[in-house]
Order: sequence, then structure tokens, then C-alpha cells
Amino acid sequence: MAMAVVLVCVPALAAPSRPAPQPKRDMVLEGELLAHIRVLASDEFEGREPGTEGEAKTLRYLGRQWFDIGLVSGTNDPGHPWFAPVRLVAREPAASAAAFVRRGRRLYLPPGSVLMLTSGKRALVENAPLLFVGSAKGAETLARSELAGRVAVLLDGEEGGGERQNALIKAGASAVLTVLDGRRTLEQVTARRQRSGYALASDVLGGDLEGFIGADTFDRLAAMGGTSLAALRAEAAGAGFVPRVLDISATLEATTRETTIRTHNLVGKLEGKRPDAGAVLFMAHWDHFGPCAEPPAEHLICNGAIDNASGVAALTEVARRLSRAGQMDRDVYFVATTAEELGLLGAEAFAENPPLPLKQVVAAFNIDSIAIAPAGTPFAIVGKGMTRLDPQIAAAAKANRRKLLEDDAANQYVKRQDGWALLQHDVPAVMVTTAYGDLKRLEGFFESDYHRPSDVVKPGLELGGAAEDVAFLVQLGRWFADVRRVPVPR
Repeated sequence: MAMAVVLVCVPALAAPSRPAPQPKRDMVLEGELLAHIRVLASDEFEGREPGTEGEAKTLRYLGRQWFDIGLVSGTNDPGHPWFAPVRLVAREPAASAAAFVRRGRRLYLPPGSVLMLTSGKRALVENAPLLFVGSAKGAETLARSELAGRVAVLLDGEEGGGERQNALIKAGASAVLTVLDGRRTLEQVTARRQRSGYALASDVLGGDLEGFIGADTFDRLAAMGGTSLAALRAEAAGAGFVPRVLDISATLEATTRETTIRTHNLVGKLEGKRPDAGAVLFMAHWDHFGPCAEPPAEHLICNGAIDNASGVAALTEVARRLSRAGQMDRDVYFVATTAEELGLLGAEAFAENPPLPLKQVVAAFNIDSIAIAPAGTPFAIVGKGMTRLDPQIAAAAKANRRKLLEDDAANQYVKRQDGWALLQHDVPAVMVTTAYGDLKRLEGFFESDYHRPSDVVKPGLELGGAAEDVAFLVQLGRWFADVRRVPVPR
């Protein structure tokens, strides 16, 4: 019998574990950012609501900072140096009326069972036939002659009808009446749409007319017209469905109350050696919601520390550091916009009345809600693949040892920031930020403090990523302002 050999394993002494190296933080810059945020998000600034004393304090503070940095006014308007006026119109529904007729006989519906709304002061459609369009998929393909002078009756379904309503109006419908046959109820739509809506005063011309009617109420109306909601839904679901005129006409009216709000964008500039070579643009919105809660809540103001005191703080420190870098080839503009929270309206006003031809903007970088990610978080590009900027941003990142995310997951937020307004005017605009480099952390902010009174300066406010944003944006500013690296577009 063979002898058994026993092997005894003696564990090697483990080397002491070393913690992962921590990214070097710029504590001086973080302190400067925090100082700005503390001021701008203080109760003294009243939540930075457009058209209020909070706006005046905000713009005075930023204006003094920018002047001391060495910026000059970028408005190109001697009558309004630094401050570019923006006139808004706030509108809220005032009155709604709907009457239906079949063959000369009035069809009775309970008061308040139809909600009519307009985007202007008053809109009226009289004795217009109802045209049933089903779910209106491909509404833009409907013939204008088919829709003109008629009220398009649209099934809401499970999707909500906003884009389809707009397409029907654009295609020529006199009004759109949406049947709430999905999850939305008339009560929900009424509660949501009774709030004020905002627009640039220059955009308030006529008024679209849209209406909403509950499924049960429309079924009653359809029955008085010789059909039913169920029959119409089945018809719309069938192959080869074409819109058809119902044996009912409508007189619909809506009015609004309007209030004018006078507010401002702040525009500064670092002058370059070759202003004929175009310009680089940095942008951040200064506005927030002002008072947004009522007693017995302890805190009544939406201060907007992260959204977006952090952004204008970063914008200011980008300007400071670029001003110290020596004169660059291109002009560099800095724009603090108003009314972003009301629908990107300040950015839209800038694009409609810019201080330079927009085609001369070589690159635009928006900054929004950046006090979120820690140092060492990779950078995301919001707007990746939508402009010609990506290769140059990648080259600048490589040259400056910045890590860029390869994916475009952050693009799901592209329409929720001022850069989107510029993109609609063919300006190459992106956000390059660590805040969107960790979407789980960002979504945690959206689900907690975002647009709430709790967005205040808290102990341990994360500014590591924000400081890295500033540093990289300075590098990007110098990169894109250099005509050797980024030639004049042809």
C-alpha cells in the first residue's frame, strides 16, 4: 500500500491593502463655487423668480462679479449694456365654453363637462363640423383641405395627445377636441392646465384652440349623433380607416388672462484677437421658482441651490479663469439666461435676438445643475452625436486627461436644458459635465430635492465634480477659441 503524503499549505503574508487613489481635488475652486451658491441660493434672493426683486438682486450680484473679472458687456446695445430685456407673457385660463348642434337642434351636455383652452387671449370657432380622426397617427399627412374649418376629434388612448394635437393644428384643423378614453381624466387635465403657462411676448400672436372631453360625456354626445364611442374606436382600429365627418357641429371658445413679466438675460464677453473668426459661448440659467410652498410648510422658498445656483457659479468661475489665460483668438460670450424653468424662454429669446450672428458661434456649452457628482466621475456629453463638436471635445479630453463616457445615455435629458433651444437654431450646443456621468446619482436628485424647497445648501454639498467641470470647461474654452485647433467653419 502506498504511503499518503500530506501537504501543508502555509499562507503567505498578505501585503497591506492600499486604498484606491483618490482624485486630487481643487479645494480652492470648490470654496469659490460654494461661496457663490450660498449667496444666490439664500432666502435673501427669494428663489430668483423672474420679474421680482429676487431677479434684481441676482443680476446685480452676477453683474458685479463679471465686471470685476474683466468682462465687458456682450449685448452690443448701448441702451441695454449687460442686461438684454426679455418680455414674457404669463397666461392662465379665464373662460371655457362649448356648444354642440345636430341638424339645428342643440345637444345638451352638463356644464363643465368640456374644457376649452387657448394659447392666445381669445379663440373662437363657430358652427364647425366635427371630424373624427381616431388616434391621428401620421396626423401631419392629413390633407389641409380635409381639416380646414373643422374640429378634429382625437382619441387620447394610452399615450396622451400633445404632439398629435399640435400636428393636427399645424395641418389646418380649426380646433382639436381630445376624447380622454385612456388613463387621463378631465379632472386631471383641468388641474394641470389651470396653472399659468408662459411664452415670449413676441410669440403671442393668435391662439390655438384645444379642448378635452371625458369618455363617458363624449359617448353621450356621440349617441345623440347616431353613433357611440365604442363604434368609433372600432372603426379607427380597422384597416384602411379614414377620418370621417360626424353629424354634429360645435361652437367652441376659450379666453385667458395675461400678465406681462419683464425680465433679463445677462450677457458678458471676453474680447478676442480675431472676432471675425467666430465666438465660443458659455450659458447657464440664473432663474428658479421663488416662493413655491405654503404654510404649514416650514420652508416656503424654492432656493435652487443645485438647480441652478451651481450652474451660474460655475459660469462665473469659468469666466474668471479664462480672463486670466491671456487674450484668445475668438470672442468668448457668457450668458446667464432667464426663464429656463418656464420653458427655456431666456435661451430662446437670446437665439431670436442674438448679439452676434448665430452662425458665428463655433461651440456653445450649457451648464446646469452640476453640484451632484464627486470628483473622478467621468464626463458625459448631453447632445452627443447631435453636433460637429464631438471629435474636438474628445481630442481636448485626451490632451487634458479627462475621461469621457462613450455612450449617449445622457441624451434622454437633452430637451430639458437651455442647449436644446440653441440646437433648434442650428447652434452647436452641448453640456459636458460629470453631473450626467452618473445617471443613477442624478436621478436621485431628480427624485428628491429637484424643484422642491429642499434644494438648499446642505452640509457636505458635493462640489468635487463641479470643480472638475469648471476646469474642463476652461480647457474647452481655450481649445475652441484657438483658430489653429478649431479653424473657422466653412
